[in-house]
Amino acid sequence: MAEPDIETKGLVLGIESSCDETAAAVVAGGTEVLSNVVKSQAAIHAEFGGVVPEVAGRSHLEAILPAVDEALSGAGVGFDDLSAIAVTARPGLIGSLLVGVSTAKALAWTRGLPLVDVHHIEAHVYAATMEAPESVEYPCIALVVSGGHTALYDVRSPLDMSPIVSTLDDAAGEAFDKVAWILGLEYPGGPSVSRLAEEGNPKAIHFRRYSPKPLPDGAKQIGFSFSGLKTAVLYHVRGGDALQPTPAPEDIADRADIAASFQEAVCDSLVTQTLRAAKMRGAGQVLVAGGVACNRRLREMMATRAKDAGIRSFFPSPAYCTDNAVMIAGLGWKRLESGLTADLALDAAPR
Repeated sequence: MAEPDIETKGLVLGIESSCDETAAAVVAGGTEVLSNVVKSQAAIHAEFGGVVPEVAGRSHLEAILPAVDEALSGAGVGFDDLSAIAVTARPGLIGSLLVGVSTAKALAWTRGLPLVDVHHIEAHVYAATMEAPESVEYPCIALVVSGGHTALYDVRSPLDMSPIVSTLDDAAGEAFDKVAWILGLEYPGGPSVSRLAEEGNPKAIHFRRYSPKPLPDGAKQIGFSFSGLKTAVLYHVRGGDALQPTPAPEDIADRADIAASFQEAVCDSLVTQTLRAAKMRGAGQVLVAGGVACNRRLREMMATRAKDAGIRSFFPSPAYCTDNAVMIAGLGWKRLESGLTADLALDAAPR
């Protein structure tokens, strides 16, 4: 493939299809967003209460080329103006990933453009730095929290990060979805639970006792677990008797208090563990990324407690928290600058 003229160009087309969002974007120089197209499948999956992999893959097939065309048109550029095409290659749903990777490979080959493979989680972390790259100091700690991922990363640079720990069971976003289902709320569950929580008392129910607590200072272990918390909500609506049937949502009198108390417990666990990891690693900054990073209570709690601990916190704008191609194109440019390109043998990987 042709070598990019990175001195005079720097436009990267990003393609993202790791789960249920078909996205394409054009970004200049790794930070300047020229277009951002996201075609959501939320309405399609809502009737199932979660993402159906086969349905997601078929939907990507229908949406991927229109999304690319819209991104290029929105940026006012053509393929001849691009320096590279970047695509999410891992992790994610394998059928969904294959649609994006196959499309990117075909476009790169036919247009003679470099192909750049991007790790979805690393791109989420990069998204937290895109809007103020000069303010971020390395090393730092990143919390990536979404429907499929809840993990902490040691970030030494945008191209050098490694996992510290991930959830032992459910991801935080997955727990939000399941609690939303119990309460009869719309999918996706995060925004639905958050809206209902505004009407409730976060101290009404002590769900926090079901969240894993940090070990005493000096212990070399941190972690996340939300399965017990989700089950605690289920048992609560059953009146404390696990053998009782789950009541209909309209028969749950304290739905708002449940939503608020559950959200408080989740946010407390995320913030406590993240700041503890930062303290253990001597990091002065934390990055928070992923779909759940849109949660207003999480942002408030992290900003307040991080400031009290003398730690700076960074969040992406909400549009760049959920799955998007801006973060793929942005990190793709960084990888291109460093010569980290792929060839046409590139394959998708679910993990």
